[in-house]
Amino acid sequence: MTSNPPAAQPTGIDPRSPRFGATITAALLLVAVFLALTAPFADTLAVRAGQPAFVLLSVIAALFAWGAFAGIRRHPYGVVFRRLIRPRLGPPVGLEAPEPPTFAQGVGLVVVAIGLVLHLIGVPGSLVVSAGAAFVAAFLNAALGFCLGCRLYVLLLRARVVGRQA
Repeated sequence: MTSNPPAAQPTGIDPRSPRFGATITAALLLVAVFLALTAPFADTLAVRAGQPAFVLLSVIAALFAWGAFAGIRRHPYGVVFRRLIRPRLGPPVGLEAPEPPTFAQGVGLVVVAIGLVLHLIGVPGSLVVSAGAAFVAAFLNAALGFCLGCRLYVLLLRARVVGRQA
């Protein structure tokens, strides 16, 4: 009698998970934009680093870094989705590769980090611009399922800038 090997687990992630995370991120970024718009310009580095918009964007940057370096599967929003949301939903229509959303997390990190650094060196409006740009990208993903970072990943993959080089 022969036994069949166990069925391989499907690879990929539920595409609803990144959209769930993008929804939370978009909401946090909208708050950051509001905080940045309402904060007066600060003359000293210490005051700029303690402003609520800077602190919130720093937390968002840390979350982007988590997703970019630990991988989208280990991101806190993904864990919440898998444990609390996913069991209440039907199966996904299909799975998607984790690399594009992981790359998108890195793009978000770069955009927000640039704004944080520019703010620290005293460039007025840098938090508003970087948080606003990141908000647009997160909102497009959350509302329409259009991931700008994922599209950028695919373009760079086709140009052989990222991904496996054969």
